[in-house]
Amino acid sequence: MRSTILTAWILFSLFASQAAYAQGTRVTFKVPVEATIPTGPQGDAIRQGKLLLTQTKSLLPQNVGNGLNCANCHLAAGTTPKSSPWVGIWGVFPEYRSRSGKVISLQERVNDCFERSMNGKALPYNSAEMNSILAYMHWLSKDIPTGVSVEGRGFGPINTKLKANSSNGKAIYAAKCASCHGAAGLGMKNNAGGYAFPPVWGKDSFNDGAGMARTYTAAAFVKHNMPLGQGGTLSDQEAMDVSEYFTRQPRPVYAGKKNDWPKGAKPVDARN
Repeated sequence: MRSTILTAWILFSLFASQAAYAQGTRVTFKVPVEATIPTGPQGDAIRQGKLLLTQTKSLLPQNVGNGLNCANCHLAAGTTPKSSPWVGIWGVFPEYRSRSGKVISLQERVNDCFERSMNGKALPYNSAEMNSILAYMHWLSKDIPTGVSVEGRGFGPINTKLKANSSNGKAIYAAKCASCHGAAGLGMKNNAGGYAFPPVWGKDSFNDGAGMARTYTAAAFVKHNMPLGQGGTLSDQEAMDVSEYFTRQPRPVYAGKKNDWPKGAKPVDARN
């Protein structure tokens, strides 16, 4: 009797989550408490995954070709809404990506970032490092139903009908961004040899195949998260202008971007 009830509950939960997904429902953003990380090998992997994502450059120097850590964009170790959080990410993959033109796994999505945002090399799918990263993302998603997106997924809304003004963006950058990211966009170094504040252009920044190299994507991130600790203080127009300015500055070239959007519909703000 107990097993019958349990089976019925599992099926109900599965159908409910699938129905919510089909209707485009988003559930409340909920970050699990660190005290819920289990003991033993699983907990060790979760903690190591968090370290790898927050100290990526120093722990994975063979896979990172610039000066960034994953948490430079996925703020607070992927726990901040509207900064492409990892909360809930486990249950929405595999997922169709128009840039890839196919359904991809979460491992592929992680490596997409290593090759683009980190301007580096992919991790082997079965490596301890990949499994630790996945373990952390899985733990962050433990309270989110499978197949359902969370509120605050991605970078948040931005008015893409606005016309960006790069000249105005240069002035906004000088007034609002240069104090942390440097007048030349090259970031601010720390005593450990890394960056206290990441470079937003130049050889140590993300390459031109990264999502952040696109004006609209960058503007959505900037609007809701920048200046750091003052998210939402820039207007959509200001976020669009400053993003148009810094995304078009020199940065590493990603040769693989020529294969992006194989089924067409390439976004107008994608780098050529």
